[in-house]
Amino acid sequence: MSSEPFLSVVIPTLNAERTIRAALAGVAVPEVREVIVVDSGSSDGTPDIARRRGARVVLAKRGRGSQLAAGAVAAEGEWLLFLHADTRLDAGWTGEAMAFAADLDNKAKVAVFAFRLDDPAPQARRVERLVRWRIRVLALPYGDQGLLIHRRLYDEIGGYDAALPIMEDVDIVRRIGRRRLAYFRTAAATSAARYRSGGWWMRPARNLYCLTLYFLGASPERIRRIYR
Repeated sequence: MSSEPFLSVVIPTLNAERTIRAALAGVAVPEVREVIVVDSGSSDGTPDIARRRGARVVLAKRGRGSQLAAGAVAAEGEWLLFLHADTRLDAGWTGEAMAFAADLDNKAKVAVFAFRLDDPAPQARRVERLVRWRIRVLALPYGDQGLLIHRRLYDEIGGYDAALPIMEDVDIVRRIGRRRLAYFRTAAATSAARYRSGGWWMRPARNLYCLTLYFLGASPERIRRIYR
């Protein structure tokens, strides 16, 4: 039996046919013992693609909070890596991740990857700088940076809130707290499609507006409507 930490990857999906292949390819490494794709009713070929690539597909109510919570319940690993379906981890990510997991002190910490967009445009670099500012000042990495957490700590903080249709990543990171966050140098390369379609300026502005509404106590449903 392997002495390496048992690592489970959880990926929520909804009509992710365009990106799921790359996301799964990035975690198709010996160190990952299982990949769980949590689908919420895709009408494209996402579940079949996931199964053909060796992932276990489970179904959950639509919404990342619900899907991530369901994936954590289904996962068997002592370490959980939550990853978005439009994100691919850079080659070599397992070196940092497994070294982190092997350190017993890190069972009380959480690690995220560096943020990168898969677009060479100068606008993408500007968005990346904004993300670095948000992390440095607010200590708020989003879900597109992945989240590596030990099962015990995940349970202690209450895990993902299945009732949240949006801001589930901000919610759990706030419960984790700045002092328990660690940052990998390896990047998680996320699709820039939503920035290209939503606007390189408008998309970050809308995200910031949604974050402000969240801190002001606006309802998740109101924030979801604005975000979408």
